[in-house]
Formats: sequence, structure tokens, C-alpha cells
Amino acid sequence: MKKLSKNYQHLEDDDLLKPPRPRKELRQGFSTGTAAAAAAEGALYELLGRPCPERVEVPLPGGGSLTIPLCRHGRTGDTGEAVVIKDAGDDPDVTNGAEIGARVWRLESPGTAEDIAFLGGAGVGRVTKPGLAVAVGEPAINPVPRRMIKKALLQVWHAVGPAEPLRLAVEIFVPRGEELARHTLNPRLGIVGGISILGTTGLVKPFSHQAYRATIAASLRVARAAGLKHIAFSTGGKSEGYLKGLLPDLPEEAFVQMGDYVRFALKVAAGMGFPEITTGAFFGKALKIAQGFGHTHASRGLADLKELGRWTLNLTGDALLAQAVARANTARQALEILNQAGAGQVVAQVGERMLAALRDYTGPSPQLTVVVLDFDGATLWRGESNGVAA
Repeated sequence: MKKLSKNYQHLEDDDLLKPPRPRKELRQGFSTGTAAAAAAEGALYELLGRPCPERVEVPLPGGGSLTIPLCRHGRTGDTGEAVVIKDAGDDPDVTNGAEIGARVWRLESPGTAEDIAFLGGAGVGRVTKPGLAVAVGEPAINPVPRRMIKKALLQVWHAVGPAEPLRLAVEIFVPRGEELARHTLNPRLGIVGGISILGTTGLVKPFSHQAYRATIAASLRVARAAGLKHIAFSTGGKSEGYLKGLLPDLPEEAFVQMGDYVRFALKVAAGMGFPEITTGAFFGKALKIAQGFGHTHASRGLADLKELGRWTLNLTGDALLAQAVARANTARQALEILNQAGAGQVVAQVGERMLAALRDYTGPSPQLTVVVLDFDGATLWRGESNGVAA
């Protein structure tokens, strides 16, 4: 077994390479998207005049379901309504304990096709700037929660609804949403009037620095015990899935989700002596790493798009393009602008700078590969840096 490098010894959690000590299991919660879907289910029971259960089953995006209690529910005229108390488990989420509600009513326009109109009520933000997953003017209800709400409504409709296509308006509301939004990044992103309805898995995993770092270290120990020489870091489940497609010969144990802990993960992997490390990230995370973010969580700040604009000017000489990139609302929008302009050299610059940042974390020994992904998983840039034999 290779001795740990001195570079690793200064880390505050160097005992993570030892077998982990027992620790309290953190309680998992559910997302605002799950809460909205549960409230929509309760509201639909009320609209249909059916007995509304006190707890409803919400289908999760990755399969399975979650039982969510309703706080209150009822019907006013032709509108059903229900409210759920958001439970983030042991995660310090700003929306923990908030009321997430839904109102549903039938669409007035006749039709034979299934249709759901999503509306944002009080406390749900409205998108005012491009570059987000939701179009300008739409309520800030992200795509996955929209799909969850639709699936939850269909589940109730098929169980107790009439034999006709489901055609409903769904209004999500958050009574204290505007106040809560002041403690989020929404104002900076151009989401006004309230919070966003979020969630990609429907669940909220407790945010614990120590527990997450321990998980990374444990995953690396497993890979090393299996005799693996090549590991692949990703920032989450989606990027890991795309990396698996690019690296089909690597076994499951080789893939490690480092989350936001970029510097930590790379230092530990290098200290354990892995000779080959591949790191994949979507463009937004790649840009943050390229700009020196060793920890990429939003609480540490946003990517500097003005700096990306300066890189664009230096590489293309196009002042108007550089200005458009610098004024972009999000990294997603900046990438769209660069792609439309055919400015692949700027994306390559992001990849090269990310690769250089990772080299700073690992030292000279391992061979490094960086894969920068677009937001649909296509490879934007791939580059390598050969290691130096110890």
C-alpha cells in the first residue's frame, strides 16, 4: 500500500482514511417539489369530492414513492386546496417547516387532450431573466417538480376521477415564500416574488460536511481495496450517469460522487495513490472549479461571468460577444451564447483551467482527465494531463 503523501496530512479530517467511527444517522427529508406534488394530490381529492386521506403517496422521479402527511385540506366553490408542511429532515434548509400549498380547478376551455396549466401563487417566484431551466415569465416551478406534480395528479385521477382526460389548472403557493426567498440566491438570479419549487430526486439528503467527506473517503477506500487504478469523480448522480456512458469499462466501485468537495476529493485520491483520475462536471460547476472554487456549493458564491467575459474577449477579440457573456444571468445562458457564436475555444479555456486547478490539488503524480459536459450530458471538452512517476 502506498504511503500517504505529506500533502494529505494537513487536511482537517485526515482520520477519514481510517475506518469511520459510528455516527448518528441523519434524517432524510423531502423537497419542495415533493411537498407541492403531495398538496396537489390532496387538492384534487377535494375538487373531485372524494374522501381525502390524511397522508398521500407521492411517486418519486427515481422510482418508488414517499408518504407525505397533509397539514390541511378543503374545497371552496370549484377549487380544491391542500397544504403540506415541508420537512427537510436534518438538513438546514431555509424552507424547512414552510407551508407549501396547491389549489386545483378544472380548465374552462374544452378539449379532448390531457392538459395541466401550472400557475404560481403567492410566495412562488416568477422567472424574469433567461438562462434558467424555466422560461422567462413562468412560475419558478422546475421541470422535475412539474413532472412529479403531473404524475401525482394522474395517479389520483386514474384512481377516483371520471373517465375523461385530466384537464386542470394547478396553482402552487407558499404563504411565507417571499420572505424566505430573501435568504436564497433567487433575487440574484432574477426570480422575483418568492421561492423556487425544486428537487431532482424528490428527497433532501442531510447536508453534513463531515458525513459527506467521510462518504467520499470510504468510497475511495473501497475502490483501493478492489485494486482499482482508475477512478472517476462526478459532482452528482446525473454527471455520474453520463460519465458511466463515457467509461463503460470501469466497474461500479470506480465511480465516486464528490459533490461540491472538489479540493478534498482530489487531495484524498492523490494521497491514496490512485494513478489515474477522471473528473466530470457540467459546465457551470466546471467554470467554478476553473475559477478556483475548491468547494462549489452555492453558499460559497456564484461563478464569475464577468471573468468568463474577459476570457471570451481575450480568445475571440469579439467585444460584443464578451459583453453578452459577462451580462448573462447564469452559466447555462453563458454557454448558450458561446455555443451560438461557435466560440468553442472559450469552453476549452474553461476545461484547461479546470484541469490546471485539479493538478494543483493532486500534485504531479496522477494522470488527470477532465470531461466538461453540457446540461444535456454531451461532452463539450475533454482533456488530459499526464502524471509524473513518483
